[in-house]
Parts: sequence; structure tokens; C-alpha cells
Amino acid sequence: MNTFYLTCFTLGFVLSILAAFTGMGRLHFGHLHIHTHTHAHVRHGGSFSAINGFTLPAFLCWFGGAGYLLNNYSPFVMPVVILISAISGFAGAGILYAFLFKLLLPRERVLSPEDTRMDGVVARVSAEIRADSIGEILFSQTGALRGSAARSESGEPIPRGTEVVVLRYAKGIAYVSPLEDLSSWQR
Repeated sequence: MNTFYLTCFTLGFVLSILAAFTGMGRLHFGHLHIHTHTHAHVRHGGSFSAINGFTLPAFLCWFGGAGYLLNNYSPFVMPVVILISAISGFAGAGILYAFLFKLLLPRERVLSPEDTRMDGVVARVSAEIRADSIGEILFSQTGALRGSAARSESGEPIPRGTEVVVLRYAKGIAYVSPLEDLSSWQR
């Protein structure tokens, strides 16, 4: 039984590491594709399967580890060791499931193109934009502070600290105009 428990533990541990580093339990080995049920529409309140590429290896790892320890260092007979090991495996998988799929992933959302659209973004010049040259802007988008290379739409210099609006975005460069220029133009 020790070999069985150690095999379960080792397999569970290795698969847990692979699941963590290969993206939500999806493995690709040449033409063989193994997909587990970890994807759902988080934005629309979908649910996740409790048996997936994270919880199954966690179960094996906890089951094998507890089984090995109980088999070697406890007075329990084999059926009791298997029962306690199975309870331990379900507890380990349940803890991981609760942490990942009930605590972390519900706060995730899929970004749409509108969420990262640059046209109309109000920003502040962080590195002066010189005449017909590139500077840098900082702006808030999707709840994070972001930066981008920027160029003046008119070709005129824009000093550091000026509030600007992005008029267009092409090839990684935001073409901006001072916000005060646009405000006076609309009046």
C-alpha cells in the first residue's frame, strides 16, 4: 500500500504543479489535448465544476500523503486508513476549490475591446512631448494606472503635467491633444 499512496502523492503533486504553470489545467502534449472543466462565463455568473485540473491533483496529493503517513505511523487498520485518507483528499481539494473558484475567480472578468479602447481617454503627460517627437502619458484604465508612448496630434510640444485627451491610437503610439484646446474648441 505504501507504493500506492506514494504514487498517488507524487502524481498529484506533479499534476498540481503542471496545472498551476500550464494555465487552468489545460495540457497540450503534441497532438494530445487534455482539457478539464475549469472555464466558465465569469461575467455572466457561470459555475465551475468541482472536478477539474486543480482539484483532482489536489485530491490525489492529499489522499496519497495522508495515506502514506497513516499507513506507516498510525495504529489504524487499512479500511480506516483509506477512509481517513479519502476524507483528507476531499478536504484538500475542497479547500483549493473554495479558494480558487469561490474567492479568486469570481472577481475576474473577461475584458472587451471597449474596456481597453484608447480613443477619448483623458491622460496626463508624464514625459514632455517635444515638437514632432514622442513623450509619455499616464492614464487610468480598467482600474490600473497605465502608460503609453504619445505624440502631439498637432506636432506642437506639450509640457509635462498637461492633461491631454487621446484622439487616436496607432502602432503603439497615442496621438493626443491638450484637454484645454478641445474644451475651448467645443464652446
